[in-house]
Amino acid sequence: MRHTLKLNGIIIGHSDLEEVDALDRRVWGQFRPGLGYELVQPIFRLFTEATPMPGGEPRDQIKLARYLAARDALPLELVDDRGTPIATAGIHIADYSESRGPEALSLDVLITDDAYWAARAARSAAV
Repeated sequence: MRHTLKLNGIIIGHSDLEEVDALDRRVWGQFRPGLGYELVQPIFRLFTEATPMPGGEPRDQIKLARYLAARDALPLELVDDRGTPIATAGIHIADYSESRGPEALSLDVLITDDAYWAARAARSAAV
């Protein structure tokens, strides 16, 4: 299912969020940036600068703190393929595209929305 990430109504990008950890209520997948991604890219690049290896430990705690403060201030919204908002506890874009190419973008989301999880479970059972 296609998910859209928005900032004040502007499309930041899309992801199918194909990977699921229902126990942790976390989904992630390849991120395809939209025209609005340039508005937030510098914030997510702070994380990459603080943590230069995907999945690695942060090497620059000051940049990491700046990233977390800036990211948490963003009014990001995740919506499903019908445009219905999905309640989230955290949204992160891992942007390693500068060093690893355009495919090195992923969206990682903590979803608190019980209706989302029920619908996702129903879709999985139907397959």
